This record gives sequence, structure tokens and C-alpha cells, in this order.
Amino acid sequence: MRAIVFDRFGGPDVLHEADIEVPQPGPGQVRVRVKAAGLNALDGKIRAGMLEAVRPTTLPAVPGGEFAGVVDALGEGVSEVQAGDEVLGWSDTGSYAQYALATTVAPKPDGLDWQHAAALPVAGETTDRVLNLLGVAAGETVLMHGASGAVGTLAVQLATARGVRVIATAGPSNQDYLAALGATATVYGDGLVERVRALAPDGVDAVFDLAGKGALEGSVTLRGGTDRIVTIADFGAQQLGITFSQGPQERSPARLAALAQDAAAGKLVTTVTAYPLDQSAAAQQASDAGHVRGKLVLTVG
Repeated sequence: MRAIVFDRFGGPDVLHEADIEVPQPGPGQVRVRVKAAGLNALDGKIRAGMLEAVRPTTLPAVPGGEFAGVVDALGEGVSEVQAGDEVLGWSDTGSYAQYALATTVAPKPDGLDWQHAAALPVAGETTDRVLNLLGVAAGETVLMHGASGAVGTLAVQLATARGVRVIATAGPSNQDYLAALGATATVYGDGLVERVRALAPDGVDAVFDLAGKGALEGSVTLRGGTDRIVTIADFGAQQLGITFSQGPQERSPARLAALAQDAAAGKLVTTVTAYPLDQSAAAQQASDAGHVRGKLVLTVG
């Protein structure tokens, strides 16, 4: 099968197309004919070797942790889905490929296309995990750094659905985008603490850092301490006594199915930019550079 692999660590240029064996599902797994694969910032960090100390990678490796596609084969003990079912979920083997194995999948609604379906598993799980870790509740104010990407797009909407006020930072070109999602938008950079204080004179109750670009010190100032600050992107968090949340911790097919239904019904907005599979290196280069609006996906099938 066609797949994108890397056999050494480095920049996006180490990614290349290869013909590898079609994987066979084990007990509890399904094999999926991938139609679209989600691309995440984590993919680039793994490719660069940045996570080897905590998450070793066996080379050669196929990147990618999420997909949407059609069930192709069933492993022993699988009864919840059938061959031919359209699903989305998390990949056990890497999703930048024609076929992937998975243990956790959810049904894809008819009204949701492949690309937007592939945008949901990682971003949805990350959002739920961090909002629950922060313990956000109706009536509170949450500051989200770098909220215009894939996770931020969902996080703004799911937090506001809880009755939370979201102050979200992004570049000038994404201010209207965040406002349309329901956030109070402001630009990042010099003077951010003062801008946030002007928008929230009573303070912010929690901080969700999705940017990983030096926002934690200002967050500590705004919170008056390190409690209720969580980052998914800044590896310097531990030195500041701030929680770094790495997942996934819970892959819930029921929750993913609910998010997919809301997206299909137009109750949950997803924004995607698609690249063909053979342009995976260009897609990861764009991801590494940051400032992506919404989700990057790879079209496979």
C-alpha cells in the first residue's frame, strides 16, 4: 500500500512515499481504508525526534494519529462495526497511508464529509481533557492562547457551550474568525497582559495554552499563580510548575460520535485545509510554521 514514512529524524524533508505491507488487524482492531488523515503539530514533533525521551519511535514509522475512512477488515472479537461502515477514529499504526488499524472508532454521519470528520478525534479529545482538567464551569472566564488552530476551533465552541466566556488570542488575520466562533478575540504579543486585564477586569479563572510560544509567564501574572493553567504545547511548563497535558487519555467512541453528529448538523464548526497524501511534507512544514487556521488534513482515498 502507499504510505508516507520517515526512517530518520529531521525536518519535513525526511518524509517520503513508500510501498509497505497492508497491516492485518489483531484482536479488537479494525482495518480502515483511509479517506482522510488528520495532521497535528504532534506529528512534526515526533518526526523531529523531540519526544524520544518520553515517547520512543520505532523507525521506519508512518505518521498520523487520526483518520476517517471505511472499515475494510475486522479482527477477532470485533462486533460493534461491520466491513463497509464509514467511521472516524484514532489510528494504532499511523494514518498517512491507504490503510490503518484502529481500536477505537465512531460512526461517520452521512452529512459529514471525510475531511471534516478526520478533524475531530484528536481535537475533540484534547479539548475535553483540558477543559475537564481546568474544571471550567458556567460563568467563568477562560483565556486561550493561540486558539485559531484545530484544537482551539473546537475548544472555543465547546467552552462557550458550557456557558464559559472565552478570551482567545491569535494573529490579526484570525480575530474575526475567533469572534465568529463565540470568543472575545485579542492579538498576542507585547502588551497582552494589559489587553486581557482590560477585557476581564475581574481576572481570568483559567488558562488554556495551545500556542507554546512564551505565553506562560504572562498567564502566571494574570492568574496570580500557577493553578488552573494547562498547556499542551510548551515543554518549559514543568520549570514553571505548570501542568503539561499530553494525551490521549480517554478515547471515547460515544463522545466522538456525538461530536460528529453535531458537526454534521452544523452545530459544531470545523475548518479544514486539505493536502493530497503526496504533499505530506508541505503540510507538515505549514504545521511546523504555526499560524494555521483550523485543521490540516491529508486526502488519501
